[in-house]
Amino acid sequence: MNPTLRVVGIAAVFLVSTVAWLLLGGITLSRTDRQTDALGGRVTELWGRPQAQAAPRARLLWPEEVDEVRIVEENGHEKRITERVTRWQERPVPAGSTDLEVSLREDVRRKGLVWYPLYDVDLRGAWTFAHAEPRAATLEVAFDFPDPTGVYDGFQLLIDGVDQASKLRPEGGRVVYQGPVEMGQVVKVEVAYHSRGSGSWTFAPVDGVGSLEDFSLRLQTDFADIDFPEGTLSPTDKRAEGEGWALAWTFDRVVTGKSFGMVVPHPIQPGELASELSFSAPVSLLFFFLVVYVLGRLRKIEMHPMNYALIAGAFFAFHLLFAYSADRLPVEAAFALASAVSVLLVVSYLRLVVSARFALVEAGLAQLVYLVGFSAAHFWDGLTGLTVTVLAILTLFLVMQLTGRVRWGEPEAAAGGAPALS
Repeated sequence: MNPTLRVVGIAAVFLVSTVAWLLLGGITLSRTDRQTDALGGRVTELWGRPQAQAAPRARLLWPEEVDEVRIVEENGHEKRITERVTRWQERPVPAGSTDLEVSLREDVRRKGLVWYPLYDVDLRGAWTFAHAEPRAATLEVAFDFPDPTGVYDGFQLLIDGVDQASKLRPEGGRVVYQGPVEMGQVVKVEVAYHSRGSGSWTFAPVDGVGSLEDFSLRLQTDFADIDFPEGTLSPTDKRAEGEGWALAWTFDRVVTGKSFGMVVPHPIQPGELASELSFSAPVSLLFFFLVVYVLGRLRKIEMHPMNYALIAGAFFAFHLLFAYSADRLPVEAAFALASAVSVLLVVSYLRLVVSARFALVEAGLAQLVYLVGFSAAHFWDGLTGLTVTVLAILTLFLVMQLTGRVRWGEPEAAAGGAPALS
């Protein structure tokens, strides 16, 4: 077969394969999105949404007599009337101290191609509020639940050690306590509950920017892969404890508008991984075709574009099998199965086309590097680009070393070479 036509044929095979992979990646993304839309709502209904807990808000209320002027009309004339009325005054009370303990335990669940990062949370917190007004007043404490539709087992709201939870009725996702306080009195408010959520947990100590006095938040996880939500403060102390971390945010006095929190990790998303593998597959096939072509040129093996097409089909089989088995098997098992099937297809085929040695050594090793190794790099975030760069440089080096003495203008199959496979 004419060398130019062979190269054109191989390029056509590569372009058709690229289109097929792009279609497969798009279909996998669509399947993932459909499953997310269909199952995401059910999961949050059963388990809960991301929880954003706010600190209880307190304010003082007291009656105060004031003069109120109003204008009335009598016999066509305006008349000013001053009345002594009672109006309720209010003043927000900042927390004098915060002592919060939170325990997060992950409970990830998989539905089809999607992992959902679910968690159990135990919260126990204590806040103090001081009455500094020179009069008796009413202290109002409002506590907002992080998710109005959530479940809060064992909920307690203690005021100076007395549980008021049974006397309060939640309305609009909150409970409100009111009780009398005397001048100079310091009221201790304690809250405790067990709940469930998904995705992330955060705590907002103040609305907007505020001052925190004697602040302590201790958060315990049972998972080691920790990350913090965007816009939150990193802990002031961190140490490994068991299989997780003990994190602490401690401040004597600080002014901030930041929240504190934790993102619950999840395993690699099968749907996203399958799509990424499909979209990047042409790169691995290009490297493989280049190496096989160069080796064929050096060994005087003339492979027909149809041979390359069947090899591309074996590569495509890896991504197709992985995409439709990753929602049934663990991701690692699906990857191993797809790798074994694809390598077996290529090696067993090239054994017949060329030779057992070429199939097992040259082609087999190249496929392990460019298909299996390149795909495995997607399991680690941030390594895909570096892997492509390293493979490109190593492939360039290998091709340059192998072809340094090749005279490209000469015929591919010299006399006495292997027969052409065209």
